[in-house]
Amino acid sequence: MPLPDFADAFVAQVQATSGFGSGSLVDVLQRAVRDKTQVDVKRGDFKLEQLPTHLFMNFRVIDEHGRQLGTGRNVAALKAELGGQARSAFQALAQLKTQHHVVPTAMSAPAATARKVVAVAAAPSKSHAQNVSVAAKPHTDWTFGELPELMEIRKGDQTLVGFPALIDCGAHVVVEVFDEPAVAATKHRTGLRRLVALQIRDALKYLEKNIPDLQKMSVYFMPIGSADELRDQIIELALDRAFLMEPLPTDAASFRRRIDDGRGRLTLIANEIARSALTILIEYAAATRKLKDARPAKDIADDIQAQLTGLMPKRFVMLTPWAPLAQLPRYLKGITLRLDKLRADPARDALRLAELRPMEQRYLRLLAERKGVVDARLDEFRWLIEELRVSFFAQELRTPQPVSVKRLEKAWSQFTH
Repeated sequence: MPLPDFADAFVAQVQATSGFGSGSLVDVLQRAVRDKTQVDVKRGDFKLEQLPTHLFMNFRVIDEHGRQLGTGRNVAALKAELGGQARSAFQALAQLKTQHHVVPTAMSAPAATARKVVAVAAAPSKSHAQNVSVAAKPHTDWTFGELPELMEIRKGDQTLVGFPALIDCGAHVVVEVFDEPAVAATKHRTGLRRLVALQIRDALKYLEKNIPDLQKMSVYFMPIGSADELRDQIIELALDRAFLMEPLPTDAASFRRRIDDGRGRLTLIANEIARSALTILIEYAAATRKLKDARPAKDIADDIQAQLTGLMPKRFVMLTPWAPLAQLPRYLKGITLRLDKLRADPARDALRLAELRPMEQRYLRLLAERKGVVDARLDEFRWLIEELRVSFFAQELRTPQPVSVKRLEKAWSQFTH
């Protein structure tokens, strides 16, 4: 207080230090309030829905000729409405290989060790990109030359940046170009896995029939999914671990070396993953059975059920990062031990749950705000919460590192700043 003075000083400081458009206004304002008042304000404390509409940026989407395709104040809604059309136009433009002149372009130092960049000059055309339909050529082996990390596509006086990716089409793959690197990276890994599988068909046929203890695992997995779904993701992860470790291959020669190197260890890796999955599923079955038999109070039952759902989605083998996957049996065992102790001291459990909830709710709010955008630090914080649960409810299982509410608060502060 007074608010007008703070607002004027805030605007002047932002203009002097970082300038307009450097990050989210709410994030910058949040830090400014914390610095001035030492009050731990949260992003959710700002009620943007209560602001008048005219205070939000109004966006117009135009085509290459300046014609307006859409307008609105919600970028996500505009992307949902026009994103498919834009992506199709972008890919059609990028696929016009026969009309392109491809030349090498300079790379920044960090990128120089990764994949190459090419600049693509699109030939003049009277037709609009969105009206062009170009069928991508199917490939069953690496027969498409070197795959660059990104492409600069020049059309007229505009330069568009695209990210090539292999797309899994089942019996073959195709090369497509995306305007979003995260989407391209996800698609590319799946497509590259398919291309690997097409090179080792006989080995995969053998593996599909010889996953150890698959029938036993399928019984435990039954509440989540089918035996085929479990088998497929075990094989997918085995392919990733045997053939697709970083850095990924970028040309035919490196791809062929990767196939030769990984073929001999595929079965061993698949067997290791299967043994791990069986251990996880045994602990999962024990925890769910204990939860059903213990019949705890509703808030505790809801908390444990939410934890189980988070730890064990249908594709838990593929969705859980490699290091946390090895810890899943301990997290699930922690649930069983928590329920064993609950009857003797329910007050202690309730107290610990009250300490835990603010951390978890904070994480879930930010996760929802990110709308699926991958963030390694946020993912790391998610597994710190699981370690905190172990330290609260099953201390005898121990944690790999000291963990406490204070340590998580510090980690969160560093993460959000």
